[in-house]
Amino acid sequence: MLARLQSAIGRDNLIEQMVLLPEPEKAFSQKDQETKSVNLIVGYDGSPNSHTALDIAFWIAHQTRLATNNEVTVQAVYVVTDNHNSEHANILSFAKRLPVFECQVNDVSRSVTPVLTQPKLQGITPSLQEKTVASLQEADRILWQARSLAEEWQGSFKSHLRFGHITTELKKVVELEAADILFLGCKSVNHPIIQTLGSNFPCAVVGIPNCIDE
Repeated sequence: MLARLQSAIGRDNLIEQMVLLPEPEKAFSQKDQETKSVNLIVGYDGSPNSHTALDIAFWIAHQTRLATNNEVTVQAVYVVTDNHNSEHANILSFAKRLPVFECQVNDVSRSVTPVLTQPKLQGITPSLQEKTVASLQEADRILWQARSLAEEWQGSFKSHLRFGHITTELKKVVELEAADILFLGCKSVNHPIIQTLGSNFPCAVVGIPNCIDE
């Protein structure tokens, strides 16, 4: 998949730039014998780099569908992080009790009401209530960006909203969805997120090339 991208862009060093963690060795299984679907996970936070990572994932998914008979699904994951502030932790604690926010959004179109609506929040102060709603609205806005881009590519798409530590939640989604590749808006193996993921991550981790700024 990366070789096709490398050829299309006309660069001969993209693979070396983009593969931040290699694919781990996996035991042979029955799943390997079948024509399996391809799952591409993207850590998306609405930043320009994560938008680039999502766009690259959609391009690769599109090219893979053209070249093979495999079904390819792109999944965007946005993590509302715990910044160790006690008040913010209370927001996350409350949000975790709302099961709708743990659900993935499948094939959403612009005609559908966003899944993250303003809930009736009981048992918390008005100040915390406002911050909770604002946090969820921001998450909805970011995931809506990803869904809008997915419509342009007309491919299979899911989005996930998670709460907690970013690397922990990314790993959970990767394992849950049996992901083949995790795309991040990182340009170096020295990025703090890549360092935190570690060498035993369950799938290959791909960043964005340095030449994207040229």
